[in-house]
Amino acid sequence: MDLHVTLDRAAGRLAGQLADELRAAVRDGRLSPGDRLPSSRDLAGDLEVSRGVVVTAYEQLVAEGFILSRQGDGTRVAPFPAVRAPEPTSEAHRRALRFAAGTDAGPADPPGIVYDLRPGKPDLASFPRERWTAAVRDVLRELPHSALNYPDPAGVPALRTALAGHLARVRAAVTDPDEIVITAGVAQMLAVVPRILIEEGHRVLAVEDPLGHHQIPMIRATGVEMAGVPVDEEGIDVGALARTGARAVLVTPAHQFPTGVVLSPRRRAALVEWARAVDALIIEDDYDGEFRYDRDPVGCLQGLAPERVVLAGSVSKALSPALRLGWAVAPPWLAVRLRAARALHDLGSSVLDQHVLAHLIAGGDHARHLRLMRRKYRARRDAFVAALRARLPAVRIHGVSAGLHAYAELPEACEETRVVTRAAELGVAIEGVTPMRVRHPGPPAIVVGYARLTEHRLTEAVGLLASAIETA
Repeated sequence: MDLHVTLDRAAGRLAGQLADELRAAVRDGRLSPGDRLPSSRDLAGDLEVSRGVVVTAYEQLVAEGFILSRQGDGTRVAPFPAVRAPEPTSEAHRRALRFAAGTDAGPADPPGIVYDLRPGKPDLASFPRERWTAAVRDVLRELPHSALNYPDPAGVPALRTALAGHLARVRAAVTDPDEIVITAGVAQMLAVVPRILIEEGHRVLAVEDPLGHHQIPMIRATGVEMAGVPVDEEGIDVGALARTGARAVLVTPAHQFPTGVVLSPRRRAALVEWARAVDALIIEDDYDGEFRYDRDPVGCLQGLAPERVVLAGSVSKALSPALRLGWAVAPPWLAVRLRAARALHDLGSSVLDQHVLAHLIAGGDHARHLRLMRRKYRARRDAFVAALRARLPAVRIHGVSAGLHAYAELPEACEETRVVTRAAELGVAIEGVTPMRVRHPGPPAIVVGYARLTEHRLTEAVGLLASAIETA
């Protein structure tokens, strides 16, 4: 039998290499169930290695179940078919692939893209590596051994305490450390809270329309029905919300995604009044509320009605989405349920990362980083808007000066999908608004993230974007 085994003698680990080669032969079908393998002595002679190398490789594969060794019958491939992954022909498999494609944020830059203007991405190059590294050293030096055990599923007390103070100062939240649950970003909260609502008898979750397109498949996967509620210059239409019959709603009042509008004082009052009248829960996604450039940030909605609002936030925009650290400030009944869900599903977030973030917040480093990034992002937004208005005065920028993205309404004659495609051909990645619409149509528009590029490169990108709009 020719096993087509190739060993790299210079690399060492000959027994491991041989086991890898034979394992691969079984997996791809070159070795079939029941095939007899050469004796260890014969194969060692063929490969010009010691017999011990072959014996070790065979023993490893016997332990893994790939081959069987019986006295009097030699060594044979185990009686099971090759384990090559099946082709994705089932509808369930196709749905899974579509879901993954819809929720994956993708690589740093798609192929052929020179200017990545997709929204939702902070300036990763500005991550405070030195401060984070120093905080890691401090935490590891000071943390008692007992703290390295499994954490409280709600989060380590140090971080929940630090966040309670930070959110009170920066977002005017009304909270207590016991009402905070640390999550793996806002995404985990969006995956868990709708399921809790279903258990409580809810069938419908109202959402702003348009809504972030990464959130749409996450919410649908929970099994709750989504009711899209239109958004205008004052934010979500509370009258239309009341007509949906929903008793739970997801909103982004500080800076609506994607339109960029702020929920007006009149609508804030109406939304809280609606929640109290129908015994509803408001889910407040405060995804970039700390980044307001024209004035102080508007306080969170949770500060008006802490018994009716769960406030969700994370460090994905402020620091990095790679950390997967977020929080939910919830009414006591929901905080208990969220903690139980974390205990059941994943036992909580990384203890070390939680202590490092708490250290940065308590020591003021996090606040200093936020001030730095506010200045940087404001300059980039100003440069982008100025360049776009100079080159494309017919394109209307919506929303306030805030956040990491801009909503640009295209001239009515433009075909949105062609603009997105043409921009990509020119090396500029943007996103259209159509995939973000739940039910209500609207004019053609694009969402542009400006956080990752310098002012000079943003001006260059706008030139290409203008060409895309003019030639689409």
